[in-house]
Amino acid sequence: MLLVSPWVFAQLPQQSNVPGGVVIIPLAVQSATKPAVTFRSKPVMVLAEEGQWQAIVGVPLDLEPGTHKLIVSHGAEKSAALFDIQEKQYPTQHITIKDKRKVNPNQYDMQRINSETARIDAALQHWTDKDAIPFNFIWPVKGRVSGLFGRRRVFNGEPRKPHSGMDIAAAKGSLIQAPAEGIVRGTGDYFFNGNTVFIDHGQGLITVFCHLDRVDVSDGQAVQQGDIIGTVGATGRVTGPHLHLGVSLNDERVEPMLFFPPQSALKQ
Repeated sequence: MLLVSPWVFAQLPQQSNVPGGVVIIPLAVQSATKPAVTFRSKPVMVLAEEGQWQAIVGVPLDLEPGTHKLIVSHGAEKSAALFDIQEKQYPTQHITIKDKRKVNPNQYDMQRINSETARIDAALQHWTDKDAIPFNFIWPVKGRVSGLFGRRRVFNGEPRKPHSGMDIAAAKGSLIQAPAEGIVRGTGDYFFNGNTVFIDHGQGLITVFCHLDRVDVSDGQAVQQGDIIGTVGATGRVTGPHLHLGVSLNDERVEPMLFFPPQSALKQ
């Protein structure tokens, strides 16, 4: 059994050259002006580290193993930066959902889901240009890790998309804290995600908190590390109270553990 403690600091992200991971790529740009970088036409985080520009890239879960390239723009000049992705096989998780509409939505449900998708996409695609990114994340809640990132989900025998975050089981009403400073870029009650909060930490780094019982923040609100953003609940598609914790980087869902304290901070 894994337990996470909300009070341990770590300087992240860690690098993992696999689908759903994060790659850190030094850029051959010798200038004080930050270059613009894109991958799959999406803007990529760029930071200055030890006198060199580096791209911090969220790797799509569906990216094939092999060599891939970033497009680097500096003034009128364009160049490519290459990186390699290794294969990774995520396990399959079978889950039984009592509310069958949460597996096979009806026509009314689909209308709601389609309207919610635009709001969710807008939150995940938000870009705030800032030079300092708060990577010293703390765990938002203490609890048992009940669902790992990237697992292929099978609901009531029907395959669905891979798990886009990690689940932390905790008692209903447990306080959830912001892992780092940021701006709330959306809240809502969604069909699958239940009560949800999105926090923008800058340059396409968004943390996601789903299935909340209560939301204590509002859109546009600035939060500091440790601020209470809501409480653990069982809203949306769930089998019991837990927090779905997601991390999105350049609008790609990536392994949350790369941004939080290392496994030495977890208890078996």
